[in-house]
Amino acid sequence: MDGRKILIVEDEKKIADTLKFGLSEMGFYVEVAYDGTLGYHMFNAHDFNLVILDINLPGMNGYELCRAIRLKDQRIPVLMLTSMIALNDKIEGYDSGTDDYMVKPFEFKELLLKIRALLKRTTNQSLPVGNILKASDLEMNLDCKEVKRDNKIINLTAKEFQLLEYLLRNKNRLVSRVDIAINVWDVDFETNTNVIDVYISYLRNKIDKNFQHKLIQTHVGMGYILKDH
Repeated sequence: MDGRKILIVEDEKKIADTLKFGLSEMGFYVEVAYDGTLGYHMFNAHDFNLVILDINLPGMNGYELCRAIRLKDQRIPVLMLTSMIALNDKIEGYDSGTDDYMVKPFEFKELLLKIRALLKRTTNQSLPVGNILKASDLEMNLDCKEVKRDNKIINLTAKEFQLLEYLLRNKNRLVSRVDIAINVWDVDFETNTNVIDVYISYLRNKIDKNFQHKLIQTHVGMGYILKDH
């Protein structure tokens, strides 16, 4: 028996109840909310290890709920399970703070793999040595989730922050798109999409565009490197 607690926020009762039954059979403790507002209240009232949520929810939609969850907890894994398949929908999902995005209809075995990967990543996540990550004049405070460059505050979305944290932890080391997919997104993330490139571009616009020294560099066909000098 696994024993870890999962919150499912899904307004389609048949899907929610099927998920609860299947995950309970695998040893998880599962709670279900059939609308976003109730899901938010349940999240605040109980300690969960992972949240699965739909986007089109009554009350508070999935994007709003995910943002609200991230204000409370930056680390808990969140998986969006939705019928919305457009790239812009995925980007908004990652911007709101989700760790992974899975499209309906889905195979339960694949969902289970994603859940286990997200839980494993959280369990194995290394703690920082100190709470400040630095490269050149860029500074990330992990306690207050604040990023500065040349003492100027830079506002990042949850996924941008996570991507930059990974690059900072691996500064001066080339990381491939696969490395990023595994460590910032889910291990099953489709690396043939351009979502990673889109987010690298977002970061560059925020931390490099207005500065002479460019920190994030591209090695064509190989990946990216954040250089300290």
